Amino acid sequence: MLKTYEYDAKQSVGLYRPGAYDSYIVNSYPDRSHYLALRIYYWPAKETLNPILLIQLDSMIKAKHLRKKYGDKVAVNDVSFQVQTGKVTGFLGPNGAGKSTTMRMMLGLSSGDGITLYDGKQLQDYSKPSELVGVLLEAKAFHPTRSARNHLKILATQGGVPLKRVDEVLDIVGLKTEAKQGPGKFSLGMSQRLGLAAALLASPKYLLLDEPANGLDPEGIVWLRNFLKSYTDNEHGVFVSSHLLSEMSQLADNVVVIGRGKLLADTSIKEFIDSNVGNYVFIRVDNLDKLIKLLDEKRITYKKKSGGLELTQTKTDAIGKLAFEAKVTVLELTKKSASLEEAFLEVTAGSEEYQGQETF
Repeated sequence: MLKTYEYDAKQSVGLYRPGAYDSYIVNSYPDRSHYLALRIYYWPAKETLNPILLIQLDSMIKAKHLRKKYGDKVAVNDVSFQVQTGKVTGFLGPNGAGKSTTMRMMLGLSSGDGITLYDGKQLQDYSKPSELVGVLLEAKAFHPTRSARNHLKILATQGGVPLKRVDEVLDIVGLKTEAKQGPGKFSLGMSQRLGLAAALLASPKYLLLDEPANGLDPEGIVWLRNFLKSYTDNEHGVFVSSHLLSEMSQLADNVVVIGRGKLLADTSIKEFIDSNVGNYVFIRVDNLDKLIKLLDEKRITYKKKSGGLELTQTKTDAIGKLAFEAKVTVLELTKKSASLEEAFLEVTAGSEEYQGQETF
């Protein structure tokens, strides 16, 4: 998302010749946001007037040409995508597609080729990276006998975060009453909540979460969805992987899809579904053969399904008129929207790392 700010720069840069500009890099202005492509312009064409400083911000995560090999196997193959602020970006792919490896590369936890920029800079270039990105890659990343509160206190001390924030995040994730317990006996769902609390400690701009819904009960999944969607307010961004496609369809604004280490899609959920599956009309009648005969005569394509027909690139009104023309009784006529699951299976067909038999 590109933003532009301006202010009177006379005191800091002085007066230069009319129409000229100088280029700079700015670390932060006006808040904790980090900026790129700074240029100082001087206009109108009179040296007596103040120069104006224009600051352009490329506020997003950019993964560029990520590539990783394990021996002869390419785990991540030239993957590039963006994570925008103000949106939840879902990260999808079959098992073994390279999702976890990609996320580790983005954070500098796994070596490889390519680069990831956070608001224009690499993560190691920030003095306090935890204020920029909060991470949940492993739900069980804690000492099993240390209490949940003490676990977070240690992380807060290491990150320079005020200790009062510990109880705040425990309350946010619903673990306030379990704060004194050792997480070694936590369920997977409770461990996920503790991991999310750790990611939230420094109130980061971005969240990178690997399968955070694993182990959560239905109430917990709904809570997580609502929390992550609300977190994108105030220009925050969320990058989250999941195999729960029905849940992702309700959570994410955009999706990044990979298969066998290659990028398959980087777009909005709506565009992803519409471009790969689309919507269709389903009709069920008392005499299917008569309707099919008429459709064949008019060269209208269809697909048999569930005792009826699916037709794309048409409307219910047009199909209803054709049924009347064929003199058949309509038992069901509905417009159906394709699901994220259908689009995902269409796009990733043939890119699964592991394929089981469909019958026993």
